[in-house]
Amino acid sequence: MMMDHKTKEEKVADYLREGIISGVYPRGSRLKQAEIAEKLNLSITPVREALKLLEAEGYVARDSYRGASVVPFDANASDEILQLRLLLEAKLVQASVEKATTSDIEELYAIEKEFEQAFSSGNRAAARGINYRFHRRLYDIADLSHTQHFVQVLWARYPFDVINAVGGRGDRAIREHEEILSALASRDVQAAVMSMRKHIESGWDVLKSETPQ
Repeated sequence: MMMDHKTKEEKVADYLREGIISGVYPRGSRLKQAEIAEKLNLSITPVREALKLLEAEGYVARDSYRGASVVPFDANASDEILQLRLLLEAKLVQASVEKATTSDIEELYAIEKEFEQAFSSGNRAAARGINYRFHRRLYDIADLSHTQHFVQVLWARYPFDVINAVGGRGDRAIREHEEILSALASRDVQAAVMSMRKHIESGWDVLKSETPQ
């Protein structure tokens, strides 16, 4: 199974990334180590180490008074982040198309099915979390750890929680995911890269339409 090779703190960090991106842990909210440890049935130590990782990536800020909190979204940085996402995620998609096994593709289709079911049931927080797992799993296949690390840093600064909360975004995201998976299954690198670019830019268009000019 995926992620079995990861340390406890890496698993906690991934859990918290998903929670932040999905909006379970809203921007600006406090992250209480004891509550997180209890929820995950772990000691404080891996939670503390995970928060250090997330602080380095830009998801979390820590101070001696408030402890750890989710970093607020910086709208001014989004355009540059969009361009970097398009560049780096295209590289990851290309590598994933070249390396994906039949089992990998089947797993991605299963995650996408969960995504569709969550949206159809109206559970948007769950859908946002599954969307994170879909992209994370797709990029895991690329096996480009440094590139993926930089993408995770970009994700910390990108307002997925805002974009995916907009009405109608779920239906479009489902269609866009299906295009990506179809290209992946066909081993069509160009189509996969173009489909991912369309997917990212579509989310950006949603954000711009919701943000006062």
